[in-house]
Amino acid sequence: MNATLDVNCKLIVIIVKKGQASTVVKAAKQAGSEGATTLFGKGTGIREKARFWGIEIEPEKEIIVMIVLEPYVASVLRAVVEAADLNKPGKGIGFVIDTTQVGGICHLSQSTSGPKPGERAKTHKEEQNRMTETPIVYDLIVTIVNKGHAETVVEASRKAGAEGGTILSGRGTGIHEHAKLFNILIEPEKEVVLTLINRELTQQVLERILDEAELNKPGKGIAFVLPVDTVVGINHALNRMINEHWKKKQK
Repeated sequence: MNATLDVNCKLIVIIVKKGQASTVVKAAKQAGSEGATTLFGKGTGIREKARFWGIEIEPEKEIIVMIVLEPYVASVLRAVVEAADLNKPGKGIGFVIDTTQVGGICHLSQSTSGPKPGERAKTHKEEQNRMTETPIVYDLIVTIVNKGHAETVVEASRKAGAEGGTILSGRGTGIHEHAKLFNILIEPEKEVVLTLINRELTQQVLERILDEAELNKPGKGIAFVLPVDTVVGINHALNRMINEHWKKKQK
């Protein structure tokens, strides 16, 4: 029996400051999302220079992850941008990634509530056209390293042109990891770094991460790149210019 569904879905990821996730999730649900998962992490960015007694600190972040049916993506994005003020500098970022297969959401295929799918799909297409009027296209670099090495990844990406990154905590096992405590096999703690980057810089940022984090050595970690469909909350000045141009076209 096929455990996945033949439905078009997108993965929407929103990264905001601590305390904002509930507002984002509420807005997303009202716009058509069925729900979301909130993760916790820390982040660094060019606008975040918080200090305590002269020591630079990294703001805590909340990362909202949700699978949304394609016809609802545009409305969910608009609602999230408005609720979290993502068009203002330093408020957060969001991006959309395509999915190939989705399981565990069989109830969505039977959903008949809300606006007609055809109308929503057309709106999303218009939104994509508007966003792609800018020549800038983005990738997401995902780097998974052992605990304590995330800062190396962030610093390497900055040297190569990235604005910053978001760090998540987790655990994992690999063929080169056999740590034991009292002869019991344990899973090493991991750090996951999310780096949203201009596609023109992707290769040089990735190579810098591989070099400085020594990912070409066994057991050091991995990194991979995902293409991003749409981005909100970044390049604010450029977004304003695009919005103004779009409004003129609508008149």
